[in-house]
Formats: sequence, structure tokens, C-alpha cells
Amino acid sequence: MHADIPVQRRNTGARPWLLLSSLAMLQFLIAVDVTVVNIALPSIGAEFGVDARGLTWVVVGYAVTGGGLLMLGGRLSDVLGRRRMLLVGTTVFGAASLLAGLTQTFPLLVVARLLQGAGEALALPAAMAMIVLTFPEGPRRTRALSVWAAVASSGLVLGFVLSGVITELFGWRWIFLVAVPFTAYVVGAALVLVPADPPGERKELDLPGAALLTAAPLLFVLGVVDAPIALIGAVLAAGLFVVVERKAANPLVPMSFFRNRTRVLANIATALLSAALSTSFLLFTFQLQQRAGLTPFEAGVALLPLAVALVAAVTFVPRVAGRWGARTCAVIGIASTAGGMIAIAAGAQFGAGAVETIPAMVLIAAGMGFGLVGLQQAAVTGVTDDDAGVASGVQRAADQLGGSSGVTLYIGIGFAPALAGVDSFAVSCALALVGLAAAALIAWRID
Repeated sequence: MHADIPVQRRNTGARPWLLLSSLAMLQFLIAVDVTVVNIALPSIGAEFGVDARGLTWVVVGYAVTGGGLLMLGGRLSDVLGRRRMLLVGTTVFGAASLLAGLTQTFPLLVVARLLQGAGEALALPAAMAMIVLTFPEGPRRTRALSVWAAVASSGLVLGFVLSGVITELFGWRWIFLVAVPFTAYVVGAALVLVPADPPGERKELDLPGAALLTAAPLLFVLGVVDAPIALIGAVLAAGLFVVVERKAANPLVPMSFFRNRTRVLANIATALLSAALSTSFLLFTFQLQQRAGLTPFEAGVALLPLAVALVAAVTFVPRVAGRWGARTCAVIGIASTAGGMIAIAAGAQFGAGAVETIPAMVLIAAGMGFGLVGLQQAAVTGVTDDDAGVASGVQRAADQLGGSSGVTLYIGIGFAPALAGVDSFAVSCALALVGLAAAALIAWRID
């Protein structure tokens, strides 16, 4: 209670909005980083001699550490201080971006992407908490959170276009290097605008749980892409995570969370839907550049229909979600995504170009808008002050880890050398469709 009073007293004048603009810049950089790498993947692969399966590390490494350490980042911001964790996380993100842009080896690029994800996990929970505490409940907080959400959506969308422009004009390294001066600005703004952290209450941190939650998907990626034996380690890490959470004094995910059937089903469906969506983004990239022969700039421009359709979906869906219900929106989104995957496979089979790929893009955008919004609503159903943070954290982790695992599995198997005689797009899309069928069955059971 005492820690909140100084923040509320400073809620006058331009200072809160200056802080919001600085934090929104960080949110934009992190959101862009999720998608900006996609168009650059063929260029990265050509420079380092890495095939499509190996390139999945560049995409999933960021998402795995970001999702696996997200809830630990939230706990650290409460225990060690929000200002401190914002500064540490942003610095790690900026330093990792610099490393990614300057690296001369592919393994070091993967390490840099892992560190970028860790920086996100440390910085974003602290930034979100600062916004909530800086703006009092009511219209001002609603406006501030709307800006935050809009920046995140625009970052995801613009990442595709920026990737093509930057890669074509300056080279793929600059998709990472361009973030460095902006992260430096965020650090400087935080030092000036954010008050020092008050003394925090010491709490036991679930470090083993965070390590296992990150290790399980990393081992899964390693097992699918490079070393099958690592799959055993992934299963063991997942099992140990459950054991640790049962015994931990302050677990990342309390076992009581799993008593709410609706939330559990929504998060499982979220992971399966995100797996297909993330896979579709990579397939669009490979289709437009490797098969249709577009340059990175042309591919970025060709993905504009996806960006426009996504903005339209994100704008439209919240207006009808209350009337239609979370389950209906989720099922519509999953069905639309399935249609998009079928369209991607068909387009690859018949040599579709940029124009012929537009229907698939629109279906994927609608699937993302309807499906994720509906499932997000279901995932936080019945939350209280005691578990709202956990419910939100689990939902975001399900989204990120589901997406990274899906890319690993669907692309890893679809583009495996052993299946060289079969169309890679058809295999990847077929696997995604199996996951979407399971997601639809699960979503239909949501109350």
C-alpha cells in the first residue's frame, strides 16, 4: 500500500504520459522483434549456410526464453523492484540486439535471440505494472492500457514490413541493430522518469520452476531440430516442473490454478492455435521469397494484406466478443486458421504468387483476431485479485511457448531431409491442421 502512494501523487502533468510513451517504445520494439526476423530468415540462412529447419532456432529461441521466464520476471519485479528490473531487462534486450547484429556465427546469433527473450521477460512485467500504478483506475488507466495494446498490435504488424525494407536496403543485421539506440533511450527515460524502488518484501523465488519451464521447450527444440535424444530431457524437465511446483513455497503456477477447467482448456487451445499461427508466418516467408522469387522488400510489401487484415480483425472482434461469447469467437478463429493453412498448402502446390496468397493471409489474420481474443477472455475467466497475475502470465506463456513449439515441430518435421520427396508445405500444414482440430474440440468444451 505504501509503495503505491508516491506513484499516485505524481499522477499529474505530462510526466505520466512521458513515461507511457517511453514504455510504449519498449513494447513496440519487443513486439516488432517477434515478427521482424521472418522476412530476413532466407538472407540469414544464405549467409550462414543454414536450412529451414535450423532457422527455426532464430524464431523460437526468442519466444522460448521470453515465455519460459515471463512469470519469473513478474515475480522479480515485485521482489527486487520494478524500476530495477525494467532497467536490467531493457539493458539485456539492447545488448542482445547489438550482439545479434554483430555476430559472425549462427550459434552466437541463436544465443543472442535467447538473451533477447530473457530481456523481454524481465522488462515487460515491470513496465506493465508501472503503467497500472501510474494511472489511476478509470478512464485514464483505460486510455493508457489501450495505447499499450495498440502499440503491441502495430509492432507485430509492422514487423513484417520493416523486416523487408531494412533487409533489402541495409542488410539483415540492421533488423537487430536498429533497436540499440531506442533501448538506450528507454533506459535513460526510466532513470529520469521512474522513481527509485521502495524497499521490497523478501520472498522465496521459484528459480528451479523457471529454469525447468524454460529448459523443457528448449530441449524439445533441440530434440526435433538436431538431437532426438534431447526429447527425453524435455519430457523429464516437464515432469520435474510439475513436481517442483507442487512443493514450492511460492510456485510460478500454483496447483490451484488447474482446478478451473475453463482456464485450463483455454490455455491448451491457445498453445495449439498459436502453434499454427506462428507456423503460417514462416510459411508465408518461404513461399514468397524461396518459391515466388520475391526480394525481401517485395515480400514485406506483399505481406501488407496480412497486416491490414490483422488490424481490422483486432478492431472488430472486441466489439462482438461480448455478444457472441468467448467459445464462439475461439471456434471461429480456429476454423479460419484451418482454412488459412489449407490455402497455404494449396498455394504452394500450385505456385501461388503474392496476389494468390492474399486469401490465406486474410484467413490467418481473422483466425488470430477471433481465436486469440476469445481464448484470452476464457483464460482469465473468474479471476480475482489473488490470481489475476498468474492467469494472465500463464495465458501469455501458453501463447509464446505454444507458438515456438509449433514452429519447431511442424517446420522441423515438414522440412526434414527424410521427407525430401514430399512437399514440405503440405506436411507442415497437415500437422498444423491436426493440432487445430484438437484445439477446436477443446475450445468447444469451454463453458
